[in-house]
Amino acid sequence: MKTYSIALIPGDGIGRDVTAAAWSVLQTVAQMTGFTLEGKEFPWSCRFYSDTGRMMPEDGIETLRGFDAILLGAVGWPAEVPDSVSLHGLLLPIRKAFVQYANIRPHRLLPGVEGPLKAEKFDILCIRENTEGEYSGAGGRVHQGMDNEVAVETAIFTRAGVERILRFGFEQARLRRRKLASVTKSNAQKFSMVFWDEITDKLAADYPDVDVTSYHVDALAARMVMAPDSLDVIVASNLFGDILTDIGAAIQGGLGFAASANINPDRSAPSMFEPVHGSAPDIAHLGIANPIAAVWSGALMLEHLGEREAATLIMQAIQAVTKGGVGTIPGRDKTDAITNAILAALS
Repeated sequence: MKTYSIALIPGDGIGRDVTAAAWSVLQTVAQMTGFTLEGKEFPWSCRFYSDTGRMMPEDGIETLRGFDAILLGAVGWPAEVPDSVSLHGLLLPIRKAFVQYANIRPHRLLPGVEGPLKAEKFDILCIRENTEGEYSGAGGRVHQGMDNEVAVETAIFTRAGVERILRFGFEQARLRRRKLASVTKSNAQKFSMVFWDEITDKLAADYPDVDVTSYHVDALAARMVMAPDSLDVIVASNLFGDILTDIGAAIQGGLGFAASANINPDRSAPSMFEPVHGSAPDIAHLGIANPIAAVWSGALMLEHLGEREAATLIMQAIQAVTKGGVGTIPGRDKTDAITNAILAALS
């Protein structure tokens, strides 16, 4: 029987609840389909930072390296730890160290879920560059606190980094409807974004079977709202992808359905899977967090590990539950009730 080792990082707030929910579903489907998941939980979080001064131990990256995958809940507790500290202390180091350069976020309406748009059917796969671009962390501040203070944040775009994320997008488009939207702002950013457009045009010659359209990010944002059914695969830089995927989450009914995967495509290091809704301190104690995004992220993890049957069963169970009206309205159903409904749909 195949066994996979999974690092569990529940994190903060509702991250703990949704990770527990996802793990129970994953364990159930593993037993159903004939493989084993061995999980080890790590307490790395803002509370861990408050106790130790670090978001994870100094050897945290090497500790995670030996796992087959990482399942993350949510990280952040801004009342105690600034988001800039928690992000740069845990998520970004993991993504960069393990070369998880492809952030994948699926956006589609689940049965029974009413989105805010007139469109009843769309299926968008957003692919966000995940390790460089605007979130590279290059820059600094001088003369802090003085009238002449200066802050500089430099976006880093490498040919290797841009080419690999675009190739990843082209390959995903080939597996779907063969439509690719490449997103920049090259009319205003005449160096980095023109560079991205040029590489897009160059690579398009290698994929003559894929219909490629280059959009400015503001035009693409409008298209996601006005005509989401016209889009298939979207590829964008770190910052633009971050913003566009929040629009994607909104049109699919809310962050409770927003799953994601941080993928190392060559599998030289573990990939990480997480819902993108954040730790939601305002509802963390209420037991009403929607676990569907976390469960969906778990399905993405199983698909990445090669357990496609199990991943399909999870998605079928989620769709059966939402079709029945469970988990479709934010805050109405308890976390445990939604989890139990998914488990029942699996049986």
